Amino acid sequence: MSSSKAAIVSSFVQGAPPGELADVIADIKALTADEPDLVTSLGPAFEKYNTEQFTTVKLPGGSQQVIVSSYNSLGGGRFYDVESQSSFTFSHTTQKASNVQSHVLESKHSDLMNGRWRSLYLFSPSTSSLVGSLKVDVHYYEDGNVRLLTTKPISEHVGAGGSATELVRTIAITEKKYQEELNLSFVALSEGAFKGLRRQLPISRQKIDWYKVGNYRVCSPTFSLAIADIFSFGGGVVVTDRGLADLGALCGT
Repeated sequence: MSSSKAAIVSSFVQGAPPGELADVIADIKALTADEPDLVTSLGPAFEKYNTEQFTTVKLPGGSQQVIVSSYNSLGGGRFYDVESQSSFTFSHTTQKASNVQSHVLESKHSDLMNGRWRSLYLFSPSTSSLVGSLKVDVHYYEDGNVRLLTTKPISEHVGAGGSATELVRTIAITEKKYQEELNLSFVALSEGAFKGLRRQLPISRQKIDWYKVGNYRVCSPTFSLAIADIFSFGGGVVVTDRGLADLGALCGT
């Protein structure tokens, strides 16, 4: 098959509407009956389509749909499902899953970030009132040590007589609005407050090696530098150049 024909057929695959890849494959087979091996050569196109479309599939013996994407790919045609803690083989041509195996993800911190979103709601059917709180705890410690702790009290009235549908809708709107507020706050911090509170790099123009910070001595310049490079946001303490001066006086420097 020529490269131009392969590109044309691959474009047919990429343009397949959701849920209609099998129909497109059938059409391709009908139009290229003189080249029966053509479909088998379209593996990369099928894989790209399925992963970009977030194609869903039911695992053998399962009842819920599982997403197929580049984000849960293990390579070699295998994917994992967090909810069932299993991995499976996926055929990009037939869109079928097979060979399910146990797959427990280990906790990793290679991205040097941790966080948790906690939502607590109390609903009163008699008054259709919804109260509670949203708590966000984010810790970022790559080349620095920044933590965000924030709590937002919630008090809403659920319309439509407090129906379950309206209750879920109210919660979704409330959490989406708070997420947007946090996103705007992060941008403001990055563009304003953070730049005003600290240098892009410490005085020595070198980043702190946080894996060795436990070896620093209290009155060493490196430790003083580490102190300047630490601050917490959200009720924490900011150590500025004045704090360094006090530390220098303490150490006799």
